[in-house]
Amino acid sequence: MKKTILTIAAHPDDEILGCGGTMARLSEEGHNVHILILAEGLTSRQVIRDRNSKVTELGDLAISAKKSAEFVGAKSIELLDFPDNRMDSIDRLDVIKVIEEKLDELNPSLIFTHFGNDLNIDHRVVNEAVVTACRPIPGHSVKELYFFEVPSSTEWQIQNGIYFQPNVFFELGNSHIKKKKEALLSYDSEMRNFPHARSIEAVEALAKWRGASIGANFAEAFIAGRVIR
Repeated sequence: MKKTILTIAAHPDDEILGCGGTMARLSEEGHNVHILILAEGLTSRQVIRDRNSKVTELGDLAISAKKSAEFVGAKSIELLDFPDNRMDSIDRLDVIKVIEEKLDELNPSLIFTHFGNDLNIDHRVVNEAVVTACRPIPGHSVKELYFFEVPSSTEWQIQNGIYFQPNVFFELGNSHIKKKKEALLSYDSEMRNFPHARSIEAVEALAKWRGASIGANFAEAFIAGRVIR
């Protein structure tokens, strides 16, 4: 049965790093994939946030996001304007409400979003907001909630002893990895050279490792937050 799937990410490129190959696979299988990105993804590089000084760069990043969404077959992508790496300065309810609005619009049955103990504060805020928005009240559309890893954030967290230990794997083929890499190449301003964890080579190596963990060539790994059958 065709599903409506929503990926909710903090920043442009998180959605592809976290589940780009899986979105490509699910889109190829006929499911309706949508993307919501909450923060603008640039102004954390400034001492004091000045969005107006980054209008051109933000426009270029939005174009990159839309191109990457096309590569993985997403039906839609929406980019919001929460402050980059400052989402802990926003009232949590304001974040929850925009997510709830998107859920009401799409009625997705499956959600992909961030792991709750990433190093990046925005990833943690988004995780908490999504979990709250997806609380299983009667009649809620979301039946599957999965948390993804983001290279250069998830594995860099060294606090609390809470680590990413996946229990759900989506096996990927060569075509899905190719689409993921093409989507990441659209984010040329965000990617880095190997051996940085956020490089094409490192991302492919992680997909191979997750695949080898289940006896496959490639995979993306997730933690199941809630699955209702």
